[in-house]
Amino acid sequence: MKPALLPWALLLLATALGPGPGPTADAQESCSMRCGALDGPCSCHPTCSGLGTCCLDFRDFCLEILPYSGSMMGGKDFVVRHFKMSSPTDASVICRFKDSIQTLGHVDSSGQVHCVSPLLYESGRIPFTVSLDNGHSFPRAGTWLAVHPNKVSMMEKSELVNETRWQYYGTANTSGNLSLTWHVKSLPTQTITIELWGYEETGMPYSQEWTAKWSYLYPLATHIPNSGSFTFTPKPAPPSYQRWRVGALRIIDSKNYAGQKDVQALWTNDHALAWHLSDDFREDPVAWARTQCQAWEELEDQLPNFLEELPDCPCTLTQARADSGRFFTDYGCDMEQGSVCTYHPGAVHCVRSVQASLRYGSGQQCCYTADGTQLLTADSSGGSTPDRGHDWGAPPFRTPPRVPSMSHWLYDVLSFYYCCLWAPDCPRYMQRRPSNDCRNYRPPRLASAFGDPHFVTFDGTNFTFNGRGEYVLLEAALTDLRVQARAQPGTMSNGTETRGTGLTAVAVQEGNSDVVEVRLANRTGGLEVLLNQEVLSFTEQSWMDLKGAGLEVSVQGPFLSVSVLLPEKFLTHTHGLLGTLNNDPTDDFTLHSGRVLPPGTSPQELFLFGANWTVHNASSLLTYDSWFLVHNFLYQPKHDPTFEPLFPSETTLNPSLAQEAAKLCGDDHFCNFDVAATGSLSTGTATRVAHQLHQRRMQSLQPVVSCGWLAPPPNGQKEGNRYLAGSTIYFHCDNGYSLAGAETSTCQADGTWSSPTPKCQPGRSYAVLLGIIFGGLAVVAAVALVYVLLRRRKGNTHVWGAQP
Repeated sequence: MKPALLPWALLLLATALGPGPGPTADAQESCSMRCGALDGPCSCHPTCSGLGTCCLDFRDFCLEILPYSGSMMGGKDFVVRHFKMSSPTDASVICRFKDSIQTLGHVDSSGQVHCVSPLLYESGRIPFTVSLDNGHSFPRAGTWLAVHPNKVSMMEKSELVNETRWQYYGTANTSGNLSLTWHVKSLPTQTITIELWGYEETGMPYSQEWTAKWSYLYPLATHIPNSGSFTFTPKPAPPSYQRWRVGALRIIDSKNYAGQKDVQALWTNDHALAWHLSDDFREDPVAWARTQCQAWEELEDQLPNFLEELPDCPCTLTQARADSGRFFTDYGCDMEQGSVCTYHPGAVHCVRSVQASLRYGSGQQCCYTADGTQLLTADSSGGSTPDRGHDWGAPPFRTPPRVPSMSHWLYDVLSFYYCCLWAPDCPRYMQRRPSNDCRNYRPPRLASAFGDPHFVTFDGTNFTFNGRGEYVLLEAALTDLRVQARAQPGTMSNGTETRGTGLTAVAVQEGNSDVVEVRLANRTGGLEVLLNQEVLSFTEQSWMDLKGAGLEVSVQGPFLSVSVLLPEKFLTHTHGLLGTLNNDPTDDFTLHSGRVLPPGTSPQELFLFGANWTVHNASSLLTYDSWFLVHNFLYQPKHDPTFEPLFPSETTLNPSLAQEAAKLCGDDHFCNFDVAATGSLSTGTATRVAHQLHQRRMQSLQPVVSCGWLAPPPNGQKEGNRYLAGSTIYFHCDNGYSLAGAETSTCQADGTWSSPTPKCQPGRSYAVLLGIIFGGLAVVAAVALVYVLLRRRKGNTHVWGAQP
C-alpha cells in the first residue's frame, strides 16, 4: 500500500506484530530487558517520555535508531541514537533480529553503536535486540522497518538503466551492453564489487518442506572504482546457475569477501534474469520460452485452485478507488503516477486486494480503462490478473508463497514473461489467471463522523452529538473490531471554549492486532500516528502498510473527519455511535442495553444516547501520554457530565453572519449548525467539505449490475467490453460466415443478457450474395451499404437501410 495521505489523511487498517522482549523479574529500576513495561517504580513504556516517568536509562535500553527503515533485502547501516560507548575498541556488537537472525555490528570512532540490517524475507516492523558482550546478553531493544523493494527510495538502491532492456536481453533486437547506476554517497567506499544473487523456492508447493532462499551466485565485477555506474556485455552463465531465473544485483565494499552476508550494500530491483540465460535462450528465445510456459502450465494444473477464495473485483474504477478498506493502488499501474501500466496495456489504473487470502496467501488484481470499465483478460492481454503469490506478501511471510514481491515474481510475473512477453502464447497464461468479472461484488457500507461532531450511520441516519469524553464509534463482535474516539471542545477566536466538540483522536483494533491511533498533533495541527501507543515518525516514508477493516482519518478544519468502510459480512453485527448495520435506519439509536430510541428522538435524548456509548478504562484503546490527557480523560469520567452542549434550538446568528452562512452552507444543516456553534465560517466550510466527501464516496459505492463477460462467436468478433446494465455488445462474423442469432445483446437490469452469443455459420456474406444476383457494380454498392450499417451499429442506431 502507498497512501499519499500524510499530513492530511491516513488510511488505517490493523495488523499483527510479533512480541518484543518481555520484562524480567529483576532490575525493576532499569529498562534493561523491560522495554514496553509499565510496571515497576519507573516506566519503560513509550508513553513515559510525555509523562516524565521514564527510568533514567530508558534511552540506553529502549533504542531509537537512525535511519529506522530500509529494504527488506538488507545491507542498511543504522546508528543507535542517544547512546555511546566510552571505550569503543573493547565492544563486540551483535545485533539480533526476530530473536534468530544475527548480524555483526560495530562501534565507530565517536563511540556510536551501529547495526547492519539483514536480508529478510518479510516486510514490516521487525523487533531487534543488541548485545555488547559478544552475544551473552541482549538487554537493549528496538524496532527496524523492513520495506518492500518497490517502495525503497532510489537514493538507496542501484538502478538498472532501461530495466525493460535487462529483462528482454537475448530476445529479438535486444543485445549489446547493459548499464546500472547508483549514488556514490549511499555506499561510501573507494572500490566495490558487484554480485548477482538469485531467488528460488524449493520443495513440494504447499508442504512443510516448501522454502524460500536467496543465494549468492557470482560476481559481475570485483575491485572496481566506486564511480556510480557500471557497463558490461552480458554472457550466458555456466549451466550450474541456469536454474535461477529471477534475482537482483548487489553492490558491496570490496573489502568484504564475495557473497558475505549482512554487510552494507545497495541492491537493484528484483528482475527476470534474461541477460544471464543460456545460449539456448539466445538462439531461439520464443521456443525456449514456450517450453517454460508449458512447464509452468503443467505445474499450475497440479496446484490448488486459489481463485475461489479471492475477493470479487469492483465493477468500476470509482468503486475500486472508494473501496479502500479492501483494495489499494497497484504500484505498477497508478493513474496518480502517470498510468505507466507496462504489464496492462489499455489500463490506466489497477488495484490489488489489501489482504492476502487466508489459506493460500494469494492476491486479487483489478484493472480499469480510462472510462472506468474493468479490463478483463478474456478481452485483452492487459486485463486484471489474480496472483498466486500476493505482491505484498502475507504473514508469516517467510514461507512460500508469502514472501513479499519474490513469491509473486516466481508464480505470476516470471510466467507472464514466458508466455506473454518472450513468447506469443498469452492465452495460455490468461486461461490460468482469468480476471474476476465482478458479478458477485458487493460494495462496502460507509459511515462517517466529522465536524462538531456530526454522524452519518451505516444505514444513513444523520445526527449530532456534542459530548466531551471518549466514546465507542463502532463495536463488532464478529471480528472483535473496535473503533473509539476522543471528543474535545473547540476554541473560539477569542480563546474561549465552544459548547460544541469535535473528534481529536481515533483508535482502532481488530482481534489481537496492533492498536493504531490517529490524533491531532498539538503543535502542528496535522496528524500524529501511534502504533501500540508509540508515536510513529514519517520522516522516511509517507505510507503505512497495515491490514484489516477500512478506516480513513483526515484533518478537516479544527477536528478529525472519520470514515469507516465495512463489507456486508458485518450486517447485523455492529453497535455504537455509527449505528446498527442492517439496512434499517429505525434502530440506529440502540443503547448498550438493547433498548432502541425511536426516530424523531429529540437532540437532548440523543445526547443521552451518545453518553451511553462511553469507553471504559479497562477497554480503552486510546493513549494517555501527557498529564493533560491523564487528568482530563484517564482519571475523569469518560463522559463529562458537567459539559453543557449546544443544541440546534439554541443556535442564533447575527444577521450579517447568518447571511454569509446561508450563502456558504445552502441547505447543509451540518454546516449551518457549525457556523452558529463556533461563529466561524471556516469551520462551517470544513464541515461542508467533509459532508460532501462522504456524499461523493456514497455515490461512488453505489451498487451496479453486471451481467458478466459475454463471449464472441466462434469465427466472429464482438464490439464492446463493458458488461454493466444498459451496455450493448455487437456481433459480426468473419468473411465466409453468416450470423445466426441476434446481432446485439444488452445487459438487463436483472443481471442477464437479452440474447446469448449468436453463431457464425459457414456461408456467404450478405454483400457477396448481392454481388451474385446483381452483378459486379452491385457488389460495390452492397459493400458500401454494409459499411454504413456497421457504422450505425457502432453508434447505437439500428435504422437498416438509412442513408449516411
